[in-house]
Amino acid sequence: MNRKRTFFCVIAALALIFSSAPCWASPQMDAAKKWVDNEFQPSTLTKDQQMKEMEWFIKASEPFKGMHIKVVSETIPTHEYESKVLAKAFEEITGIKVSHDLIQEGDVIEKLQTQWASGKNIYDGWINDSDLIGTHMRYGFVVPLSDFMKGEGKDVTLPTLDIPDFMGISFTTGPDGKIYQLPDQQFANLYWFRYDWFKREDFKKQFKELYGYELGVPVNWSAYEDIAEFFTEHVKEIDGKRVYGHNDYGKKAPDLGWRFTDAWLSMAGVGSKGLPNGKPVDEWGIRVEGCAPVGSSVCRGGAANSPAAKYALRKYMEWLRKYAPPGCLGLDFYTYLPILAKGNVAQQIFWYTAFVPDMVAPGPTVNADGTPKWRMAPSPHGPYWEEGMKLGYQDCGSWTFMKSTPLDRRKAAWLYGQFCVAKTTSLKKALVGLTPIRDSDIRSEAFTKRAPKLGGLVEFYRSPARVAWTPTGTNVPDYPKLAQLWWQNVGEAVSGEVTVDRAMDNLAREQDKVMQRIERSGAQKECGPKLNECVDPNVWLSKAGSPKAKLANEKPKGMTVDYDKLIQAWQEGRVK
Repeated sequence: MNRKRTFFCVIAALALIFSSAPCWASPQMDAAKKWVDNEFQPSTLTKDQQMKEMEWFIKASEPFKGMHIKVVSETIPTHEYESKVLAKAFEEITGIKVSHDLIQEGDVIEKLQTQWASGKNIYDGWINDSDLIGTHMRYGFVVPLSDFMKGEGKDVTLPTLDIPDFMGISFTTGPDGKIYQLPDQQFANLYWFRYDWFKREDFKKQFKELYGYELGVPVNWSAYEDIAEFFTEHVKEIDGKRVYGHNDYGKKAPDLGWRFTDAWLSMAGVGSKGLPNGKPVDEWGIRVEGCAPVGSSVCRGGAANSPAAKYALRKYMEWLRKYAPPGCLGLDFYTYLPILAKGNVAQQIFWYTAFVPDMVAPGPTVNADGTPKWRMAPSPHGPYWEEGMKLGYQDCGSWTFMKSTPLDRRKAAWLYGQFCVAKTTSLKKALVGLTPIRDSDIRSEAFTKRAPKLGGLVEFYRSPARVAWTPTGTNVPDYPKLAQLWWQNVGEAVSGEVTVDRAMDNLAREQDKVMQRIERSGAQKECGPKLNECVDPNVWLSKAGSPKAKLANEKPKGMTVDYDKLIQAWQEGRVK
């Protein structure tokens, strides 16, 4: 009797143990194990921890098994990896089929607007730049993820998502404290230069004789200009090849707008102090009071046509004509990218780290051992810049979900979005696309080993300096409508159709007109534009902060820093 009772107790205990154990024998867990073993390595998680995340995805996805969802993103290597690899893995592990479309960034925004206007569900999930955070938090078209994760989406929110681990989460958080988007990839625009040329003793000696200070990473625009002149007009040739001190593009096309809205004005010093964006005046020259935009024009307290903004456009045009390779005026964002890889440019003030994968391939700018001949460093700043301002731009493509998407489809797409950023998959994806989103990933041993071949990327993202590079912020109330004004007006100046002063005056006035229309519509409620009346611009220019009065000397003495000392500072946790 006692033996029988003991036997049944043992059986019951074993049944309880196995019922709570992972479903290792299921085909989906077999698929997960295959992907964890063969693709999702390295990871900051152990394989057992990865399998627990995969088990959670399998269980959470059960109600949506067999569903076919559609998501979209722009075309960069990170998203190509998601579309080709992670979408396939997700389907095998969860049973949810994903069509992950890759299109141009402008097309993503156009389709977003179509879904807003029509209410028709075009895509179930979007990887959309956090530059639209001001648009999203005002119009109410997108789902605030903070609310979703606690409410309707609680049952499909990964317990190990670890929101504080995302380096760019402040970029996707509105003034109300709510998270509207979840970072999927991010990359900064930094200063790029030929480290091997800057280390040459003959060049260092010649530069100091000519300019009176050391050849090094430029701290200000004066030094950048001197270095551009030095290589273009004094060095001229290296190893029989004509060299140039600057690289850029100037074709009148939509991507010329990104060239400026991606923080060119903030680098010059147009806006106010404050991170992630200047307050009350941001890098677009838009002033806000509370959460309401009140104007772009200096006469309304904005800075889009301020002396600092006009200085920024003049310098861009001057450098492009004097120091860039022939033909750059006719190039766009896509056609100018291969120029650096040819090996005849000394520096570029504005270079997206998303293109590191292309620049580490064998070629004229890479050593035989795979280490780069180039390095990345902080962008130099213009004479209007002040300590405490943002210093450059950081793209943060982020998962975004629409209220017009049916709840079941939104939940399934949210699961796929989390799969693309979960700790199980994120490190491998970051090593492929080099657009890291997690602090834990960039500090991993895998990136420590890779760092010597990435030209400063790892050191930058591990440093406290990374917070000074931020996307467009919440001052911009309607990114799609306002962004198109930039390339049209800047393009007219570059092509010589209008003066610099006229171009920036027109831009400021047209931005104000768009915001006036939004104000009249009432569509954005309490955080919508409430424009100030125009007054004498000198009223605003005489006050402290932005907009700033014209400086008597817009070219102070050049300042440089030794790159190796800068890297040491970053490694020790200092900005400089």
